[in-house]
Amino acid sequence: MNIEKTAKKYFSLTEEKKEEFLTTAYITEKISWIEIAELVGTYPNRVRRDATKLGIASRNKAEAQRVALQEGRSKHPTEGKEREEKTKRKISVAQGEVWDNLSAEEKLERSEIGKGSWENKTPEQKAEMIRKGGDAIREAAKTGSKLERFLLGELTKRKYKVQFHRVHWLKNQKLETDLFVEDLLTVIEVDGPSHFEPVWGEENLKKNQRSDLEKTALILNEGLALIRIKQKKRISQRYLREILDDLLNVLEEFKKSFPKENKRYVEL
Repeated sequence: MNIEKTAKKYFSLTEEKKEEFLTTAYITEKISWIEIAELVGTYPNRVRRDATKLGIASRNKAEAQRVALQEGRSKHPTEGKEREEKTKRKISVAQGEVWDNLSAEEKLERSEIGKGSWENKTPEQKAEMIRKGGDAIREAAKTGSKLERFLLGELTKRKYKVQFHRVHWLKNQKLETDLFVEDLLTVIEVDGPSHFEPVWGEENLKKNQRSDLEKTALILNEGLALIRIKQKKRISQRYLREILDDLLNVLEEFKKSFPKENKRYVEL
């Protein structure tokens, strides 16, 4: 159907042809009522009323906004705007408080909704999500996890000299460290759940923990300080900022005075 051509003879169309036109324009092509009205040469409420009579439901506000963004007819209100750090922190705190204020029953209900959503997926959808999860883990091994990249960016903003995923630098060792703060002689290791939970089975957990102990010993034996961050919660803006605050507090102490040998290992 040629929408523009059909729009010009809208008022002479039969009810059946009007329904076909409005369905194609509004549902298939996702044109708004305002734009359809302009093509027809009338006002939006007129075509909206016609659509309602013909059984074509209008999009609600949220759906209309989403379509407008997808079709490029409007910009997201925050696009191109950089929020101030204070604003970001307020938002993340407020979101966290919403969760904190939920009752145990409400938290359990939300958890059950998530489980139900997984159970309702087809085997193909589950397999695809597992595949994407594996891809994300492999990508994180190359480029760093979300938490690592966040800390790198925040420390760099604060003028710390940070080396990211440095390799082959400890004597006679093919060792890679997540973050190395040069000016404070401090290594930061970010441990995901597989370092302290049997995500990939007990054998892999034991292997990871042995590797972590060896790495810890090598780093400390070089006279460096080591901060291990254990990611025990899901990533959220509030969690990221909590970890950052704790880390900055430790680094500020190291700035004042590099720790004695028995104080050079810190867990967050």
